[in-house]
Amino acid sequence: MDFGLQGKCAFVAGASKGLGYAAALQLAREGANVAICARTESTLHAAAARIREETGQEVAAYPGDVTDTADLDAIFDSLDDDWHRLDVLVTNAGGPPAGSLDEVTPDQYREAINLNLQSTVEMVYRSLPLMRKHGWGRLIAITSLSVKQPIDNLILSNTSRAGIVAFFKTLANTLGEEGITANMVCPGHFKTQRSIDLLKSWA
Repeated sequence: MDFGLQGKCAFVAGASKGLGYAAALQLAREGANVAICARTESTLHAAAARIREETGQEVAAYPGDVTDTADLDAIFDSLDDDWHRLDVLVTNAGGPPAGSLDEVTPDQYREAINLNLQSTVEMVYRSLPLMRKHGWGRLIAITSLSVKQPIDNLILSNTSRAGIVAFFKTLANTLGEEGITANMVCPGHFKTQRSIDLLKSWA
């Protein structure tokens, strides 16, 4: 199946490993040029090299933390300078710590919301001008199965990711007439380091 991504430019956050890396790799396999970001520069550049070698596509690597607005400004300024366009945005960030109601603090909710919800909002706002220049765009948020049914002992993740659903449903209603769609991916259990760490904590 041809998804029409040949020659498109995609940005995937948190793409040095896990589901972010898998998304970036598949987009490149479909013919898109891919930009990726992550906090750890060494693993980020290693991931970019692997994607580039396997697919032959152009891959840009921008180190940065999606919870840091200065980092996001630098990433999207570089993206604009390098490619002058963005067709696909995949928002993705690590999950907050596990914990139940009595085990977490209000400050941890703020951190979780900043990590998951606020970072998504920030990336979308920086992406829209680039998509609107060409009248076409795809906004994709990687969330969690917990947005459908909260998962025990993940109250921070359950809370912070639910806001992404409301945000993206609003975007879908708002941006569709501009040729920009907004969709969420709500993955279940995959063997990522995040899942392994959670299973160990539950055990």
